[in-house]
Amino acid sequence: MDHGETWEDRGEKGWRRVVASPEPRDILDAPAVLALIEAGFVVVANGGGGIPVVRKDGRLHGVEAVIDKDLGAALLAQLVEADTLVVATDVPNAVIGYGTPDAEPIGEVTVARLREYAAAGHFASGSMGPKVDAVCRFVEATGRRAVISSLDNILDAVHGNAGTVVVPT
Repeated sequence: MDHGETWEDRGEKGWRRVVASPEPRDILDAPAVLALIEAGFVVVANGGGGIPVVRKDGRLHGVEAVIDKDLGAALLAQLVEADTLVVATDVPNAVIGYGTPDAEPIGEVTVARLREYAAAGHFASGSMGPKVDAVCRFVEATGRRAVISSLDNILDAVHGNAGTVVVPT
């Protein structure tokens, strides 16, 4: 902090450095990802959110920030016209009432209903919240479905048979 950095005390988890988290506006590697897909490759991309850059005087410059990986994935999926956005996480489904006796996994849900759950505070900003926002944005922008599921269930999730499947209406 003496050097101008911002840090937060996270209690038992220790200290964490905090930097800006701008919303992704473009994915510079989207054309390369699309070319690989069109060539028949299975592409795993944007897992870490990417390296944040800004364009200044026609050149790219790195900036001190962290791009949200879920919003980055949603944008990349839109840019490459993915049929389905799958956000892999460590739980099988998004859950309403998480951590309570009334906890209920969400199966298929409309984007409007999922937004209602989010507005009611069911998804923490540091965990499921960004994933829910990302899948909602993808479905709203494309009219296609998105899924939140665990990596163990990813194949079934791609086919809409596992996880939280978010549909337009």
